[in-house]
Amino acid sequence: MPRPTTAQITYGSVTVVFSTLAMLLLSQTASGVGIAVIVLAALGLGLLVAMTVPLPKQPAAPAARAVPVAASTGERVPEQRDPVRSDPVRSDPVLADSVREPTR
Repeated sequence: MPRPTTAQITYGSVTVVFSTLAMLLLSQTASGVGIAVIVLAALGLGLLVAMTVPLPKQPAAPAARAVPVAASTGERVPEQRDPVRSDPVRSDPVLADSVREPTR
């Protein structure tokens, strides 16, 4: 779960404080139950505001080149740079020996 940003904490806290004060002044309640309901409503409203604050956009990372990895060993495979040898089986001497046709 990502951590809340400074903007989310600020907007949520300000919303809780001002909405609590506004509801207490408008309702003119003096009972403990009424105050508890107003405080819970203000906390819910502050949470709602904090969760709807837009998150900052991440800068686009440069596209990373895919590095081929050998399936059996997990080692990096050297990149093919010679356009003549584009066939990976024929360019690898170990694999090329196992694919050669028998000579008569």
